[in-house]
Amino acid sequence: MKQEEKEALLEYLVQFSNIEKRFPLYQGINDPEAVADFIGIDADNFKRIRDAFDQQARMAAEEILKDSGMLEMAGNLPFKADDTIAVVGDSTTDDRQSWFHILRNLLELVIPKGKIQYIDASLNDSLSADCLRRLERDVLSKKPDWVFVALGSQDAMRLHISPARTLVSIAEFWENINSIESAILQNCKNPPIWITPPPVISELMQQMPLLDGVLDEQDMKDFREVIAGKTGFIVDPAGDRMGVPPKEWNYLNDGFRPSLAGNMETVRGILVAMGKKEN
Repeated sequence: MKQEEKEALLEYLVQFSNIEKRFPLYQGINDPEAVADFIGIDADNFKRIRDAFDQQARMAAEEILKDSGMLEMAGNLPFKADDTIAVVGDSTTDDRQSWFHILRNLLELVIPKGKIQYIDASLNDSLSADCLRRLERDVLSKKPDWVFVALGSQDAMRLHISPARTLVSIAEFWENINSIESAILQNCKNPPIWITPPPVISELMQQMPLLDGVLDEQDMKDFREVIAGKTGFIVDPAGDRMGVPPKEWNYLNDGFRPSLAGNMETVRGILVAMGKKEN
């Protein structure tokens, strides 16, 4: 492997592996040096890469708020200064510069004296059933005021070895989402905030050897329809926030994971869904 390829791979692992969330009980999992050793990178370089992703998320939040319309909607968000905000999600959220990290930075800017607590329970490759199983332990037991749910992309995957069906059937997805919805409504004072799965660029997904399958937009529409019928806030029910057709700059080179620009579009979608004044 060439040096530049190795460096790119290490940055990818730092951005998306987030092994602290996957193995929270392992000794030393909160020690940056131990995590760096596990990935195969020195601690200083590990910290530098993570800090760069965190800085980019902050700068993205600042960029969004330069738009006066977005700034006004941000001021109308229903979050309070002492709220606890959680997210349960899949690969499109488990990212050091995901929309959730950008949103956190945005809220710190618009509620500067707030003490909002954040629970990031997104986990790479999670299906809706995985998130349902983890919901009590990782989210509801911590008594959040708000829960974002960002699921569907992994469920709708058609594996290369089994392309005739989605990984999770639409009926099973419906049941899992219903159970998640019911649990949140019973345990939180506020309704769920649903982030619909973004569209993808299937041609780019086909070219990425690290992916086990591909997503089809018609499948994605079916899965979005399940979410669009839920109680609470629905962010981008039509799934067009990445452009129609989706713009390549909103994705990484796999056509699946959103780029920083794509994650910014999701945050803008949240502001539109939650920050518009009612007439």
